[in-house]
Amino acid sequence: MHKDSPSKQMDSSKYVRYTPEQVEALERVYAECPKPSSLRRQQLIRECPILSNIEPKQIKVWFQNRRCREKQRKESSRLHTVNRKLTAMNKLLMEENDRLQKQVSHLVYENGFMKQQIHTVSATTTDNSCESVVMSGQQQQNPTPQHPQRDANNPAGLLAIAEETLAEFLSKATGTAVDWVQMIGMKPGPDSIGIVAVSRNSSGVAARACGLVSLEPTKVSDILKDRLSWYHDCRCLDVVNSFPTGNGGTVELLYMQNYAPTTLAAARDFWTLRYSTNMEDGSLVVCERSLTSSTGGPTGPPSSNFVRAEVLPSGYLIRPCEGGGSIIHIVDHVDLDAWSVPEVLRPLYESSKILAQKMTIAALRHIRQIAQETSGEIQYDGGRQPAVLRTFSQRLSRGFNDAVNGFVDDGWSLMGSDGAEDVTIAINSSPNKFFGSHYGTSMFPAFGGGVLCAKASMLLQNVPPALLVRFLREHRSEWADYGVDAYSAACLKASPYAIPCARPGGFPSSQVILPLAHTIEHEEFLEVVRIEGHAFSPEDVALARDMYLLQLCNGIDENAIGSCAQLVFAPIDESFADDAVLLPSGFRVIPLDPKTNGTAANRTLDLTSTLDAGSGNARAPGDNDPNNYNLRSVLTIAFQFMFENHMRDNVAAMARQYVRSVVGSVQRVAMAIAPSRLSTQLGPKSLPGSPEALTLARWVCRSYRIHTGGEIFNVESTASDAILKQLWHHSDAIMCCSVKANASPVFTFANQAGLDMLETTLVALQDIMLDKVLDEAGRKILCSEFAKIMQQGFAYLPAGICVSSMNRPVSYEQAIAWKVLNDDDSNHCLAFMFMNWSFV
Repeated sequence: MHKDSPSKQMDSSKYVRYTPEQVEALERVYAECPKPSSLRRQQLIRECPILSNIEPKQIKVWFQNRRCREKQRKESSRLHTVNRKLTAMNKLLMEENDRLQKQVSHLVYENGFMKQQIHTVSATTTDNSCESVVMSGQQQQNPTPQHPQRDANNPAGLLAIAEETLAEFLSKATGTAVDWVQMIGMKPGPDSIGIVAVSRNSSGVAARACGLVSLEPTKVSDILKDRLSWYHDCRCLDVVNSFPTGNGGTVELLYMQNYAPTTLAAARDFWTLRYSTNMEDGSLVVCERSLTSSTGGPTGPPSSNFVRAEVLPSGYLIRPCEGGGSIIHIVDHVDLDAWSVPEVLRPLYESSKILAQKMTIAALRHIRQIAQETSGEIQYDGGRQPAVLRTFSQRLSRGFNDAVNGFVDDGWSLMGSDGAEDVTIAINSSPNKFFGSHYGTSMFPAFGGGVLCAKASMLLQNVPPALLVRFLREHRSEWADYGVDAYSAACLKASPYAIPCARPGGFPSSQVILPLAHTIEHEEFLEVVRIEGHAFSPEDVALARDMYLLQLCNGIDENAIGSCAQLVFAPIDESFADDAVLLPSGFRVIPLDPKTNGTAANRTLDLTSTLDAGSGNARAPGDNDPNNYNLRSVLTIAFQFMFENHMRDNVAAMARQYVRSVVGSVQRVAMAIAPSRLSTQLGPKSLPGSPEALTLARWVCRSYRIHTGGEIFNVESTASDAILKQLWHHSDAIMCCSVKANASPVFTFANQAGLDMLETTLVALQDIMLDKVLDEAGRKILCSEFAKIMQQGFAYLPAGICVSSMNRPVSYEQAIAWKVLNDDDSNHCLAFMFMNWSFV
């Protein structure tokens, strides 16, 4: 008789059957530690008697299988979600294809009709008959809609308007009522923002978007109706009246105010009717249109500081998806009364792309953001809830918009100028109203005070908004003054060391950007900026301290179409409470649609002076050159400061002077980074006494050949700028550095790879010193090899680490340094080439 022990039986078995009690014990451990160590598994067997008859190897196998099942479950869930998205997107694309087919058929019909009319006209012998036929064709093609006079106080009349609005909105959302064209750069897909189109040849400006979101229709409707939470240009939205309809819907009368985007135009307000109802197929519709005198709406003048604008039938069609979620169709169609603004600003009010980015796409992105926050897909460090961070973003945007607009009913009034009209000063002496009674009484307890805003607007020529704002964000020392930053921070803390004006001679302050949050598509960043304190003089060392800014940056993606770029910041203290006082300042750059006449200039103009001259199309020589770029944008700058009453005039003088200096700095930066012809684009902005870019490129390559006997590259063209082009696009980072007695080496030139490596631009490059880029080991090696470089002409440097201007470490496999000789064979500078570099 032969009997095996239980352990031997288990070893010989291919599969171990666990009891429910054993599985429960193992699951408890798995929940705490999915991958326990060998010691932890042995401890588990000792602590759980029910597992004592199982070998440690089998326990290990169980955890391996359990992790595998968990991975498969997650992958299955992910694939199910992706399949559901693809199914919904396929349905959406098929519907869009059907709509486009209808649009094509409609256009073919119109084309045939016009051909027939042209043939008829050509066969007609008299002018009168020609005019008659053409006019009859136009009337037949574009019949003028007739709206009977309605009474806005009559629910039956309003319901009739609501039903008309619903029909017109649906014809735009799913039909051919508007000639939609795909918005460039917006590719549909399950993970994209959706299908985005803009209007062509329609009255007003219109944008349309379709997308998927993992929220139920009712939740989506509630979010979209709360326009103040996602539309940063909306100042207020009041429901004046509402009543239910017999079909279960609701009709509301709304009054809405929108901020003006610049200081040079009035804000807009609207009187609208909003109709919410459920469709027979389970869809939910929220549609809206303006009430005008022809539809029985209010006929009085708009509020002070506002121009009455019109919402043409617009809204949201929200359809439930199988398995959860919603398909959303958004249509925004407005007439912003562009004729009421200066001619140069009209593109802001006539651009469907800007409407799409600021309103239509913003709505979709906000819904997707909330959906991912609700599902737990987005988690932020620091312990703050996503809703709190969103509130900070909204407060910064609204505070900046309030500063730019300076509404009288908020307490703002204009201050007298100093003779020049380039900078406007507005005063708000109602801090209780501005900040709330709690903050107002605590900030100005003794002498009283208020808030002062200095603002200006400029027309930028040939400067990409995203590039400019990104530069302003990353290189604050190029335009900011530490003394003014210190004053703003001191006012925030009501500190006794507050100074009433900028102090000259301060050292440039360095900044460290600490990410706080970002939206899912990285179009908006919320961050804390630490400005490291520097003393102005030895006696000021006690006052030098770090300062902090809460900063909002958006629109820095150069691939975004028609988007506004913005940098807004406000001083905060170290505590950074959720209800911290925010006094935002900053920059906003809005692109203007380029004109077809090719007017552009490689310069920056002051917009206010252009308007005073009576022309929005001022030109300089060379504007008609077809090789010039044709990119224009409007830059608005607004800086806010707190003051005590007895210091008001001093603070106003400081603010006016400071904003003028910022304007000058931004003009210099804008002209430096403006793309122009290739030969000037590739070269650096020369310092006094520096050679032109073409000459410097020739010296660099010639000196490399003389010293090393090799070539950096083989010249592929005989064109005069061929060397510069190839040097600029070379894959290795090549940069030049000045060598002057008793002065630290400073960079004077870098190719595109060099600028990318240092994370800077040609303007800021000329403020970066060599010893700030190299680490300690690199500096020692360079010092030991310097004599060799000067005698032999070059030296190879081993692999190492350097630091970019944004304090990011960069590794390189090898570097070479050589002397650059001018045409007289005299030493001009040092050149470095860092090979195979990458961010660590």
